[in-house]
Amino acid sequence: MTRLATALMAALAAPQGLAGSLPVPLSDADFATAPEAETRLGQLLFFDPILSGNRSISCATCHHPRFATGDGLSLGLGEGGIGLGPARRADPANPPERLIPRNAPPLFNMGAAGVTVLFADGRIETDASRPTGFRTPMEDEMVAGFANLLSAQTMFPVLSPDEMAGHYQENDVARAVRQGFITGPGGAWDRIAGRVAALPAYRTRFEAVYPEIAAGRPVAFTDISNAIAAFVAAEWRADDSAFDRALRGGPPLTGPAAEGQALFYGRAGCDACHSGPLLSDMGFHAMGAPQLGPGKVERFETGQADPGRFRVTGHAADAFAFRTSMLRNVTRTGPWGHAGGDTDLRAFLARHAAPQTGLARHPREAVLPHFDNPQPVWAVLDDPEARAAIEAAALPGPGLAADEIEALMAFLEALTDETALAGRLGIPDAVPSGLPVDR
Repeated sequence: MTRLATALMAALAAPQGLAGSLPVPLSDADFATAPEAETRLGQLLFFDPILSGNRSISCATCHHPRFATGDGLSLGLGEGGIGLGPARRADPANPPERLIPRNAPPLFNMGAAGVTVLFADGRIETDASRPTGFRTPMEDEMVAGFANLLSAQTMFPVLSPDEMAGHYQENDVARAVRQGFITGPGGAWDRIAGRVAALPAYRTRFEAVYPEIAAGRPVAFTDISNAIAAFVAAEWRADDSAFDRALRGGPPLTGPAAEGQALFYGRAGCDACHSGPLLSDMGFHAMGAPQLGPGKVERFETGQADPGRFRVTGHAADAFAFRTSMLRNVTRTGPWGHAGGDTDLRAFLARHAAPQTGLARHPREAVLPHFDNPQPVWAVLDDPEARAAIEAAALPGPGLAADEIEALMAFLEALTDETALAGRLGIPDAVPSGLPVDR
């Protein structure tokens, strides 16, 4: 009997409710709802470049439905880039300073109630002890008014010089960010909100959605964030895959997909981290994933190794640990890994299941934009000390045979939700700013 057949038989015999059992299905109770007027307002804002410092990049530039809510790149270009997806390139008239440090994460189920941490290092998370309900790098400067965690997340890309804000000499938003003026009158958020509120088409929509604005309160950045979050949560809710339908009592998975499910919840132990209805424990684990590009480090730091969760907690145990990804539509959201270091999902699964095998043999896969990058893309893997530190932190894995990889691939394909991939409202024909919409 093969290892795969043994795993399948053991999983099918496992009592429900014990380790290795299937999760409860997602339901409407796991997702907040918003009025259609709010989601349509959020749709316009999501695709409108007016939120970026130079009015050249929208949220959709790096999270586009054509690329399964990502950009199809290992590491993207924000400010200073032109084009979309893998065709994106540096703007000769305004070249970027560096690549985005991490892979653009997909947006499926980001608005689900079970999502308690966001970003690969979890630098935004729910925290009932804070007045705002969230812990963020803003600490005591964090303002109230963000409706949920997803809404709070949107504040960061617009403040990043490399993502959306631009650089000091280019615009008023970037100057405010550099000077540390984020909140309050004249701060970066206030300047962005002022741009939006100055457009009658937006003002009218905000007044229709939020009674306080209709009563005379100025449009705040939190209102913009709340509308975008409402759109993202509704547009890319993903709970109608073959796996989800089976959990609700529909046709069970069969053939290789069933074998892969048995492995996932059995010998392979994937559910130890990819647990619960969202297939993520919202935890952080060091898996020896390859890093490329500049890493999430400050410009003054000499090293480039991205320490992941350690940057947030300072705990040695969190070195090179990254948030467990949710897996709906995972076969469409490559490249994979926190730095997009793998373009072949089968190879990624094999290395992910045996991270202790080391990074020295990594094939140096990457999909990168056209950019004369002054920082060596593979500097970390070429540095024996940095590479050894990443490898040493990695948890051991069971290893998988070729037939087991194929079975897991079939199961992961069964996590595809075509409705979520297509989106529900789609790309707007135009936005109130009149700026170009990425298509």
